[in-house]
Formats: sequence, C-alpha cells, structure tokens
Amino acid sequence: MIAAIVTLGSMAFILAVGLGIASRIFAVETDPKVSQISGLLPGANCGGCGYAGCAGFAVALVAGETAPAVCKASKAEVIEEISRILGVAHTPREKQIAKIFCQGTCDKAKAKYLYEGVRDCNAAALLAGGPKACAYGCLGLGSCVKVCPFGAITMGSNGLPMIDESSCTGCGSCVRQCPKGVIQLIPARQIWYISCNSRDKGKAVRQVCDVGCIACGLCVKNCPEQAITLENNRAVIHPEKCSGCGTCAQKCPQKVIHPCGSKEKVV
Repeated sequence: MIAAIVTLGSMAFILAVGLGIASRIFAVETDPKVSQISGLLPGANCGGCGYAGCAGFAVALVAGETAPAVCKASKAEVIEEISRILGVAHTPREKQIAKIFCQGTCDKAKAKYLYEGVRDCNAAALLAGGPKACAYGCLGLGSCVKVCPFGAITMGSNGLPMIDESSCTGCGSCVRQCPKGVIQLIPARQIWYISCNSRDKGKAVRQVCDVGCIACGLCVKNCPEQAITLENNRAVIHPEKCSGCGTCAQKCPQKVIHPCGSKEKVV
C-alpha cells in the first residue's frame, strides 16, 4: 500500500514538473497593449466591430487588422486613448443611432392572422412572413429588446419598440436581429426621418396600414433643399442636404415624417 502511494505521488510530481516546464516552453507571449485596450473597451461584446467580442477586437487592434473607430460602443475619448496606445492617428467617427422605420401600431396596422407562437420576431417571420399584413412592418415581438446590450430598447404598449437615443451607441445589434429590416442606423446629426419601411405603392399600403408612406412624392416636390428622393416607392432623406426646415413633415399627408428625438415617438 505504501509503495503504491509513493509511486503515484512520484508520478504526480514528475507530471506536474513536466507540465510546468512545457507551459514555459510553449507559452505564447501576449502584448501588454492587448490588456490595456481590453480594459478600456466597454465589454458589451455587441459584435458591432465585426469580432466575436471586445477581447478579440483588442487583439485585432494590436495586430493592426482594424482601427479603433470601428468600435461603435466606445465614447470618443476612449477611441482617442486607444489610438494613443497604438500610436496611430485618431480618426473620429460619426455617431450613429438606431431608429424604428415603422409606425404601424396595433390599432393602425392590419394583421393577417393571430400569432400564438414563440415570442420572437425571427420565429414569427418563418410563418408566412409573420402576422402583420404589411410585409415590411415591425412584428412587435421584442427580439430587438432582448439583444440590445445597452438596454436602449423597450417595448411600447402600442406594439412597437421604443429606442432611447441617449443610451443607444449605434452598435447595430438590433439591426442585425430584425428580420424585416425595420431598424436602421442613421447619423445622430440627422434632424428628420421617415418612419416607414414599406416599398409598396400607395394603394397597397393603404390596404394594410393607415399610417404608412404612400410614396405620393409631396415631400420630394416641396423640399427646398432637394434632400429627399423616392427610392423603390420609399421616401429617403439625405441628411447632408437637409436644413431641418420641416417643410416635408408639414406636407406629408400620412404624417410619416418625424423629428429625431431622445426617444421614438409614434404619432
């Protein structure tokens, strides 16, 4: 018995020493800049940078595979500090925010059927495109709320999500999750936006939604800056041309054009 214990103890000691030596021989040295940068990143692991998480992004930064400004969740001062650590020029990025391009609330948009399945937009979309009659409308099951790493999205009692712009970092997690493309990123400096995602013509829109864009073109015709175009039956505002006069909103018969505010509001 004693001999067996001594033998096993000796083997364990030899293996431990061997593992210790091997760990030193095969150790992969990590650049200290990686840990420095990891400590500065938000740790949300939102994936907006294109990497699996903040740790992977930090490694890619030190390797020179990407740029600090690619991180959409970090504040400007953090991006500047990371640039200093890396010894690269600081390139500010334009802040973006997520917006809901739909105002088809429960009482305004028609339904094709009563959905009683999993409370997930992607699951609902697999069943004939979802319960909403508009093929481009928000399904209202809150998948965007679940994936937002910053708690910037909540579901309203009207069946549509609401985005708190003061908390939104523009990481794009909600954009990637939405099966209908209802959530889109726009420049934070944008003054007005058109809260409809439909590509249908006016008659088809009226059949499924009381407040959808009917592609009448009045906003395009009346914009003094020519900042709005009709693209595939959908009005699009070009923020670099928009002066913020609000003429488009006044002329819109469907009241689809709204000012960008701190929270989504549906009229």
